[in-house]
Amino acid sequence: MSPRNKKNKRESWGLRESILTFIPGNSVYSTMRSRNARHGVAFILPFIIGFVFFMAKPLLDSFIMSFNEVTLAQGGGFNSKFIGLDNYKYALGVDPYFNMRLVEEIPRMAINAVATLVLSFVIAVILNQDFKGRTLARAIFFLPVILSSGVLPGIESQNEFYNMMQGINEEIATASGVNLSATLQDLLAVSGVGSGVFDVLFQMIDAIYDIVMASGIQIIVFLSGLQAISPSLYEAADVEGCTAWEAFWKITFPMVSPLLLVNAIYTIIDFFMKNDNRVMERINELWNRLEFGHVSAMNWIYFAVAMAFIGVATLIISKGVHYYED
Repeated sequence: MSPRNKKNKRESWGLRESILTFIPGNSVYSTMRSRNARHGVAFILPFIIGFVFFMAKPLLDSFIMSFNEVTLAQGGGFNSKFIGLDNYKYALGVDPYFNMRLVEEIPRMAINAVATLVLSFVIAVILNQDFKGRTLARAIFFLPVILSSGVLPGIESQNEFYNMMQGINEEIATASGVNLSATLQDLLAVSGVGSGVFDVLFQMIDAIYDIVMASGIQIIVFLSGLQAISPSLYEAADVEGCTAWEAFWKITFPMVSPLLLVNAIYTIIDFFMKNDNRVMERINELWNRLEFGHVSAMNWIYFAVAMAFIGVATLIISKGVHYYED
């Protein structure tokens, strides 16, 4: 089947076929695509059950709160007064910090997301090579996933020795008056050499800690995709005189491209959910002040921005994704 026919076949899969996938006794039910779809649903079924029973109601309550003035009631509970879009107007037009921090954080998260995808893909390609100590190297690069799951943030926030050393480091930097990154940026700005490009580059360098800590899962996903590529494809390319660089762009990247979309969506969500970004800090500040209506409105605005960001990224990346099915 030609690639054009495969594309038309994927596009013809509509709501009817999706329903028939789970109903035995029809031609759609027995296809490989239906079996794969049912296996996928089985894997995410625990999340679906957990979402329905534990997350759906709080999500709905938050949406309702965003249109109400919510105050604590005596004896427990909440008092709600419908005020329409006032909470959204406050978030977008009155609050002095929310819009400013949102505009500042979105570009930073976009840069970090791109850097994370590039770094994780490069590391996955390296770790897929045959060399001594490969297993140890893979374990080292997966350590950020374990550390960022709660162990390291807890150490950073509660360890007195860590806080003391961090304070000493800041004092030394302040006393010496030397900031290598800032100094180099100033020199490049004076010379006029690609200031815009270097600004983005230095943002990535300054955020290298966050980028490395967020790359563990992406490395594993890319690595699984690289290991699924048949060696016979590279052998055939080598027989035809294909260079390693050509094999990368003609075989490796197209075969792994579907995982690029998966990792992009995961990375964007991961950065948007981090509690250390300034938008979440502002939302937490208002939460501590018991401004539940304003907090709910800001959360839904933030959610809408994240979904728009994911939609744009999906639209861009999907144009370069190659699928090999059936």
